[in-house]
Amino acid sequence: MADKKSWAVQDAKARFSELLRAADKAPQTITYRGAPAYEIRKIDPAAQKARKTFLEVLQSCPTVPEFELPPRGRSHRKPPDFGDE
Repeated sequence: MADKKSWAVQDAKARFSELLRAADKAPQTITYRGAPAYEIRKIDPAAQKARKTFLEVLQSCPTVPEFELPPRGRSHRKPPDFGDE
């Protein structure tokens, strides 16, 4: 198994295919201005299938809130303060 390697952005761009082949074996770190900024790794297909889509997450949310919303109306609004006084 290849060791985790750090790549500068310009090297990662120039040797992208090599970066992807290395990411098959171990996560690869891309640095920006010397600091770790990104990590490239292979996606585990089993973990990806277990994840819910955004639509599935939204559909699993309760449709009725579990709390009561206060009534809305104009009576509770304050007039705007223009700082004239």
